[in-house]
Amino acid sequence: MEELAPGIWHWAAPHPRIGIRVHSYYFPAERTVIDPIAPPEGLDRFAEHGPPSRVLLTNRHHYRSSGDFVTRFGATVHCVQAGMHEFEGGPAVEPFAFGDELEGGFVAHEVGAICPDETALFVPAHRALAIADGAVRFEEGGPLGFVPDSLMDDPEGTKDGLREAYRRLAELDFDHLLLAHGEPFVGNGREALRAFAA
Repeated sequence: MEELAPGIWHWAAPHPRIGIRVHSYYFPAERTVIDPIAPPEGLDRFAEHGPPSRVLLTNRHHYRSSGDFVTRFGATVHCVQAGMHEFEGGPAVEPFAFGDELEGGFVAHEVGAICPDETALFVPAHRALAIADGAVRFEEGGPLGFVPDSLMDDPEGTKDGLREAYRRLAELDFDHLLLAHGEPFVGNGREALRAFAA
């Protein structure tokens, strides 16, 4: 785990099911974790910084290691309403709606296009925007890209929809772009998203 900007911690670890490294973020002051995968060093570091009380998902597929945070810290897990069908019969997940301001000052924005529950979480206090699967960074230091066409039902239509959503999100006032798949952009995230959506 590393502090990539004041009040934002970042780490990456291999996802046991899909076999690639995925990225997660922790906001200690807000006691909030986004899209958590258990870090290689375990969960003890979280106890040192004030244990997380909530987990926010940028889409339903990012539950990842959320259950470990529920068991260890009693955290609650939250996903946008459009993805709640994934959790019928458990595990326990609480819904929110696009447009909601969540506890800790996280604002849920609709992305859609790639899946109905694709969500961006805007964190004004930390000048950060967290996004899910619509844009990824395959190489460290590289640009944003799309996932392979084989993962989209309508590749060109999906890409057009994502670009439209990201053009809208690039109007928000943020510096850091937090990716679920790839190294985050620190300081130049808004410019990177705007260029990608052009």
